[in-house]
Amino acid sequence: QVQLVESGGGLVQSGGSLRLSCTASGRTFTFYSLGWFRQAPGKEREFVAACSWGGHSTYYTDSVKGRFTISRDSAKNTVYLQMNNLIPGDTAVYFCAADTSGRVSTAFKGDYWGQGTQVTVSS
Repeated sequence: QVQLVESGGGLVQSGGSLRLSCTASGRTFTFYSLGWFRQAPGKEREFVAACSWGGHSTYYTDSVKGRFTISRDSAKNTVYLQMNNLIPGDTAVYFCAADTSGRVSTAFKGDYWGQGTQVTVSS
């Protein structure tokens, strides 16, 4: 089992920044990839970004490219999502996830999930 705990959500004005953190514990392996999904009210959960365990490979959905950066601190078993130039369309619950197959692409699949953290961007 892998446990994922997110933090860092909150309320921010349009154009502002937030950094989400997700710390993994339990049965974690170096070939796992970690990433983020988000779900806005009334919408399906969508992929946001993923990175390899070492952080050398990353992948983003088009709508966040150039604004969001995913990174890893392997020593702390933590993945971060730095979100800059936020817009109201980024408002959602953000979920951290682990892919046990190590995928870093649109095929990234959440085998383990965190509880989610709310991000609200006001206009």
